[in-house]
Amino acid sequence: MFSKNSQTGYSVARYFLLWSLMPLITAKGNDMESPRKIHNADKPPSETQLDLREVVFVIQSQRNSFHVQQAEKLRKDLLLQAQALQESPPVILLLHTLTDNEGDWSILPLLPYLSSQFGKNSSWIMFLEEDTRVKLHKLHEVLKKFNCRQEWFLGKPLHDEESTIIHHYAFSENPAAFEYPDFSAGWALSISLVNSLTSKIEEEPLKSDFTIDLKHEVALYIWEDGKGPRLTGVPELCTLPEHKPRAQYCATTVSSHSPVCGQPVKSDNIFVAVKTCKKFHSDRVPVVKKTWAKQASLLEYYSDYADPTIPTINLGVPNTERGHCGKTFAILRRYLSSHVPKTDWLLIVDDDTLIRMVFSREAVVQLLASGCKCYTNDAPDDMVLGMCLNALRVPVTHSPLFHQARPEDYAKEFLAHQTPISFHKHWNIDPIAVFNKWLLNDKHTEALQKSTKEEL
Repeated sequence: MFSKNSQTGYSVARYFLLWSLMPLITAKGNDMESPRKIHNADKPPSETQLDLREVVFVIQSQRNSFHVQQAEKLRKDLLLQAQALQESPPVILLLHTLTDNEGDWSILPLLPYLSSQFGKNSSWIMFLEEDTRVKLHKLHEVLKKFNCRQEWFLGKPLHDEESTIIHHYAFSENPAAFEYPDFSAGWALSISLVNSLTSKIEEEPLKSDFTIDLKHEVALYIWEDGKGPRLTGVPELCTLPEHKPRAQYCATTVSSHSPVCGQPVKSDNIFVAVKTCKKFHSDRVPVVKKTWAKQASLLEYYSDYADPTIPTINLGVPNTERGHCGKTFAILRRYLSSHVPKTDWLLIVDDDTLIRMVFSREAVVQLLASGCKCYTNDAPDDMVLGMCLNALRVPVTHSPLFHQARPEDYAKEFLAHQTPISFHKHWNIDPIAVFNKWLLNDKHTEALQKSTKEEL
């Protein structure tokens, strides 16, 4: 069951966890190897003067109370380190407090604000995830090596091993040619680059209305087909666990401790709905049954055809080749009916994935009561749900542990410092082997339970 904290200010049931439209990808080298040297062409000039007050930290926080607490802990730690260094405190911003526009989590829409507020008196904008750990004195030394009057884009580089759908098969002839930052290590933009990007945005407003992999898309936008700077790799920006001996050389690391967020959710308080269709009954459903379905206490298969051998339930919604909005909303309605056991949590799963969407019961109640519905059965369910939940002010919380593609589509270095909850698609892989390698262990079950608990 969930532990409830009356201080959080949020109801247990008002949350919806959406599988990420922004998974992640591949890097040169490995954190277990020596840090990557900066290419000669990328070498910064000699060390410059830099007051810590000239660094603006942006913690990529979310509105959910658990994530607010994590971000506040990081903010407090940075201020305590600055005090210990007898430095004036830097500006520290929590992303979720800067705007009511949910789209600003994608960073680029926020740049004009950062330029207007800090473009004249600051030198660097340093972005951190909630779980990034920072050694402030080392980071200060790193940033002093670069002239903020020039356009610098700093981070720990990742690259694709092969062209991938989540990057729209960009750089298909040489996927490793383009590098983008691992946000977990932190990444930085010189104020000169922030001001330049702001001018670009003001001249030509951003057009994209959805994001798949934010790290890659930010790097592409900055690079601008060679007109802008490429990412410069900084060896001191690391994703080593903070307790590793070699982490002593790093300015940033990742947390090696699991968050303390109460007792795990009991499996009988989670109802699992598997979406399938007749043509996949014989190949995909057996994979589900051989793998993660064994971990579910309450599970039903929903299809366009009732097959008593599985069994599947015909929802009365015809199968569609894409979108599946009609089927998803039929599942939501059934979840609130007397036909299924009453639970606090609903997991909706595709038959070729693990977890796709996680809803609290109250989120489903509010969603359906609002009159939200699909404009067609094949409308993109995730986008329709996102728009409706945004209108209701029900927080949609992102977890990077949910993946919309196969392990091969993600950076080995990125996956190395996380415990994945799910992958998607059976194309050109052995899904049972993938499950056994990545998901069949106690750490996976623990990660899923904790990810759900964080939405309190």
